[in-house]
Amino acid sequence: MAKRVEQNERAKRDYVFFLEQTEGLDEKSTNKVLAAIRKFEVSTGYKPFSKFHIEQAARFKRDLNRAKNPRTGKLLSHATVDSTLAVVRKFIIWLAGRQGYRSKFTYSDAEYFKNNRKNARIAHAQRDVPHPSMEAAFHAFQAMPNATEIERRDKALFAFLMLTGARIGAVASLKLKHVNLRECHVRQDAREVATKNAKDIDTWFFPVNSEYLDCFTDWLNHLNADKLFGPEDALFPKPLVEVKDGQGFANLGVSREGYSSTAQLNRIIRTAFANVQMPEYTPHSFRKTLFVYGTEVCDGLEEIKAWSRNLGHENLATSYNSYLPMSRERQREVLKRLRR
Repeated sequence: MAKRVEQNERAKRDYVFFLEQTEGLDEKSTNKVLAAIRKFEVSTGYKPFSKFHIEQAARFKRDLNRAKNPRTGKLLSHATVDSTLAVVRKFIIWLAGRQGYRSKFTYSDAEYFKNNRKNARIAHAQRDVPHPSMEAAFHAFQAMPNATEIERRDKALFAFLMLTGARIGAVASLKLKHVNLRECHVRQDAREVATKNAKDIDTWFFPVNSEYLDCFTDWLNHLNADKLFGPEDALFPKPLVEVKDGQGFANLGVSREGYSSTAQLNRIIRTAFANVQMPEYTPHSFRKTLFVYGTEVCDGLEEIKAWSRNLGHENLATSYNSYLPMSRERQREVLKRLRR
């Protein structure tokens, strides 16, 4: 059973309240903060925060650099280590101003949680995001089975991601009422859809292979006409499972409820690529696939701006920096080509 220090628990509870009220963080974000602070507690042997010493910060950095990802078994990435240190450093700065801690340590003590310069540079270096080409994505899509209702749903999910580039968290929370098939439009209403930073996003289907639209249209018609789904029902619902006596679980098609997390939807897409011996690309990688494709087919700045906004980016620079970072070598190649 995990250890709990009452004094620490009160401090963490107050800090979460502070982040919620002053920075507007949601539960998902504050849980990440608590997870980072918990790692620090483990490193100190669950000592009270009031017993802080700078050697604890040094030990914490050593522990993080030796720690492994429980899922992959590999060492934590430089980015994970750097972000964890930053979270704990911010917490220590906040704690230094609290009654009962001011005499224990100072604001400058938080500086001991800074990453070293070399690892910080590695952590913040721009990296190419692996993504499938348009051809690779279509190949994986065509190979997906389409016999059962669940298989039809999975294939429609793949099609929808290629049509919209929507983030998988938003897709998991979409309902039928958010899609206007006649207008090829999806309204990601932040009051009901889990959009990034709770931002409303209007997305019109991208001009991609028509088979994607045919597949998604067939799924939507199935839900409306055959299943008699209503506006409040999930666009990509969970399976309907029944327990049969002595026979285990029986899959009865789809329910009307959506998934509460994105794990299963991510697994569907990764499996689609794995089944055709490709890297297990994630749904989020489709966003780069679509943006790179957009830079090839768009004619002029206005078109690429509309394409970028369709991905939910108000600023065109966000799309370029996120999905098309330019290395020094690429900069040189482009300028050489222009000179010719």
